[in-house]
Amino acid sequence: MAVLEDLIRAIELWLRIAKEQVPLVDPTLDPVLLVPGIGGSILEAVDEAGKKERVWVRILAADHEFRAHLWSKFDASTGKTVSVDEKTNIVVPEDRYGLYAIDTLDPDMIIGDDSVCYYHDMIVQMIKWGYQEGKTLFGFGYDFRQSNRLSETLDRFSRKLESVYIASGEKKINLITHSMGGLLVKCFMSLHSDVFEKYIKSWIAIAAPFQGAPGYITTSLLNGMSFVEGWESRFFISKWSMQQLIISDGMHIPLPLDMDILRWAKETQDVLCNAKLPKSVKFYNIYGTDYDTAHTVRYGSEHHPISNLSDLLYTQGNYICVDGDGSVPVESAKADGLDAVARVGVAADHRGIVCDRHVFRIIQHWLHAGEPDPFYDPLNDYVILPTAFEIEKYHEKHGDITSVREDWEIISHRDDESKRPAELPPMFNTLSASREGEDGSLEEAQATIFVHPESKGRQHVEVRAVGVTHDG
Repeated sequence: MAVLEDLIRAIELWLRIAKEQVPLVDPTLDPVLLVPGIGGSILEAVDEAGKKERVWVRILAADHEFRAHLWSKFDASTGKTVSVDEKTNIVVPEDRYGLYAIDTLDPDMIIGDDSVCYYHDMIVQMIKWGYQEGKTLFGFGYDFRQSNRLSETLDRFSRKLESVYIASGEKKINLITHSMGGLLVKCFMSLHSDVFEKYIKSWIAIAAPFQGAPGYITTSLLNGMSFVEGWESRFFISKWSMQQLIISDGMHIPLPLDMDILRWAKETQDVLCNAKLPKSVKFYNIYGTDYDTAHTVRYGSEHHPISNLSDLLYTQGNYICVDGDGSVPVESAKADGLDAVARVGVAADHRGIVCDRHVFRIIQHWLHAGEPDPFYDPLNDYVILPTAFEIEKYHEKHGDITSVREDWEIISHRDDESKRPAELPPMFNTLSASREGEDGSLEEAQATIFVHPESKGRQHVEVRAVGVTHDG
């Protein structure tokens, strides 16, 4: 009935909700280049005969192939990480304009493939917004064993920017980076500012450890790390194998105690500190919150001090945690040192943030992509998601009755001190409307709205409406 529909529509407009539409390919969009973080690119080993084999990521024989092809030595004279197996060359596949290498990291995995998906969900969303692979959507995978300022990697990135610029009809590029990918881009911006300014329109950094991830990295270097959790981890690379990824000096000096690597890292930090954002480039920062994140790691104690540094490898650390995404502390992710258009915190973990629906809506707004997002208020930065919808119709002696039940979830972040709709006190109200038809019939509708108290950035909204049509 018309009156009931109008009443519901009025409530939807109040909450800035409208029917979402999926656009076709939009050739007017500016190109986007996705850059992953550590472990976020497929790596292939190529032997002397040219035979390729995926060594990262894979489940079957993962640990064996990782040791055979990816264990490396650090060359202090060049800053390059060189595979111990000198007959192996590590390359990143360029299929699908670079997207294949950063989409699903093990394309052969059918069961539990969520654990190896990287940019997959974001790519799917961007295609829905009108992006097209090879025209407006591209990816840049890289050998994450290497330094973020290695000239070979930065030269590849420069060529990638040029190719994307040409393929998109000489349009400037929107960069989206995750985690360590943000440090790689910042190194490039510092060392090749002219190229960066020539090709880049905007840069959206997600969960970038601009001031490091001290707790996570320290324990990872000393005790290893695992990129896959749950039952799949039994078939994946062991934490010990990851800890031994880079070895040197006859394979006797553990990575975090290698002074050559520490000196190179200090120089890299200097490069990052000297980075300047060109005035023509817009910078945005999205970071994860609401997860305990290791900030400081303590080994040993006053009564049992560590006397030999090598003992650190076999000692369980005690952590002091702060707010973050589980890997990168909030204070580190926000400390970009750049003139940001916006910095937004999202309740998400380090890996999950790149497939978070809230993040998708923020990115869509910043890119001006697809139809205007009806569930997103850019002024107050909150998202409204419909969670339930029910409608019932039945006929009685003197007319027709229609009842509607709708539920919404308002999701907001808490950086802004001003009150947003999702943070207002609980509200209860009743709305009513009526209309008389030319045939003497009468339509009446009444809706009850209840806005529940906000909790952890979420607020539940219930709408209950009834419409009655009386015969004339």
